[in-house]
Formats: sequence, C-alpha cells, structure tokens
Amino acid sequence: MANAAPEPLRFAALGDSLTEGLGDPLPDGGHRGWAALLADGLPAPGRGVHVVNLARSGARTRDAAGEQLAAARAFRPHVAALVIGVNDTLRSAFDIGHAARALDSAIGALSADGAVVLTACLPDPGRMLRLPHALGVPLARRMAALNEVVHALSQRHGTVHAHLAGHPMVADPAAWSVDRLHPSELGHRLLARQFHALLTAHGRAAGPPPSPLPERPPPGRAAGTWWMATRGTRWVVARSVDLIPGLVRLACVEARHRLAGTEHTLDRAARAATAAALRTTGCRPAHPAEASTSAAAAPPARAPAAG
Repeated sequence: MANAAPEPLRFAALGDSLTEGLGDPLPDGGHRGWAALLADGLPAPGRGVHVVNLARSGARTRDAAGEQLAAARAFRPHVAALVIGVNDTLRSAFDIGHAARALDSAIGALSADGAVVLTACLPDPGRMLRLPHALGVPLARRMAALNEVVHALSQRHGTVHAHLAGHPMVADPAAWSVDRLHPSELGHRLLARQFHALLTAHGRAAGPPPSPLPERPPPGRAAGTWWMATRGTRWVVARSVDLIPGLVRLACVEARHRLAGTEHTLDRAARAATAAALRTTGCRPAHPAEASTSAAAAPPARAPAAG
C-alpha cells in the first residue's frame, strides 16, 4: 500500500496592506506580496502549502484580533504571520494600551493553537512620509511605543521576529512601489527572504528561499508622478480627515513643551504609557536587542508603511 501524501502546510497571513501585497500587483488586478512569495519556500519538497491571506488595507490591531484572528484559527495554520500596527499610529485615537491588548490576544491565541507566529517591528511612518519635525516627533513616539510592545510580546510568546525597520531594502529605491509607501515587487521579495532566513535558522522552513530577482521592471518616475497626481492625492485627502487634525493638535502640544524646555516630559509620559500597556498583558518592556528570535539591523532612512 502506497504511503499517503503528507498533509499540506497551512500558512495564514494577518495584517494590513503591507501583508495584503500592495506594491506587488498581479495581471488580474490582485496582489501577491511577501506572504505569498514566502509560502512557497516553507514546506519540504512534495508536501505542498495552503495559504490564506486575511490582511486588508487599512486594518488595525483590533481588526487582526477580531475577524482576522477568528478566520485564521478556523484555518488551523501551522505558520501564521501577524505584521500590523502602523495604521494604529496614523489615527487620532491612538491608544497603546488597546493596541497592546489586541496584539497580545492575537499572538497568544495563535501561539496557543500551536502555530509558529511571525512578527515584526515596523518603521516610523513620519520619517517615511517626510513630515516636518513638529508633526513627525509625535508619530515617532507612537511608533517607538508600538515597537516596544511588539518586541516584548514576541519575546514572551516566542515568535520569529524580524526588524523590518532596519531591513537593507530601505536604502534601495528599486524596492519601493510608485506610491512610495509600500514595497515594490523587489521589496516584497526581500521581505520574504528575510522571514525565510529567520525561519530556516529556527528549523521552520524546509524549501528554497524566494528568488531575489523581480519578474517585472520597477516603476519609472512617470508612473510615480501619475500616482501622486491621482491615487496619491486621494490618499492624502482620506488621511487628512482624521490624521492631520490630530497631528496638528499634537504638534501644538509639542511646540509648547519645546518653548518651555519640557519636551522630556512628553517622552517620559510615552514611556510610562507603554510600560502600563505592557503590564496589562503581563509583560515587561524588552529592548529590541533582547528578543532572542530577532534579526539585528541598522536604523533606516526610509521604510515600508501600511495603509
């Protein structure tokens, strides 16, 4: 009697537009992205892989811990990616406590189900958007808080963690799509290879890494100009309804403290809020270098965003 074929490896991807695949379009109008590129290199030859990509553009941590998590658990994945959080920082109602509890719930549930969970720290969106200093500093604090939470939770739950904010792709213009917010096909391939290397080091990837060679040429300057004149303008208008007024308020607070020489109190308050958020999950703050499954890298000049 012939041996039965091995069960396909199941891979679930949760997150926002970064994981949905924006920047790596398919001929049919859909998206591929780093998760699909990574999936092919996860199983041993002959095993096969089933992929479900639950990521959606604009998703926040609460979405990952809600509908996305429910669908992922029903899928019973062997490997699950959870890369999310930038959209939380781009909202006026950002609450590091809410984000921490949502992330802890999602990562904890996937880990308890036996999945190998992939997590990542994310870049400062203010630097990527090239915001003025007064607007960018409040966003930088939010991003630092979110990354501190993700680092601590990745250590607590034993995830395979990547420092995407310091990925070498950030210095390569060809790694960016026309919107200058999401990775291009090359960028997605580099992210997939980063996760594949980490999984291989932990004995969790048995197939070959994704090819670093794009199938399509990177978009030219004309494509970028066209995007900024059409879709880019709509993106800015959509975010302005919520993000810009909130940032202006934060910038005013920043300016007042700067004139008074008390900016340090804002940093102290942000650190205290982060520590309090982690306490609600049973974690203590963890420096990125302490995360045993992380990949160290240098700070970026630009980095991928979500939206």
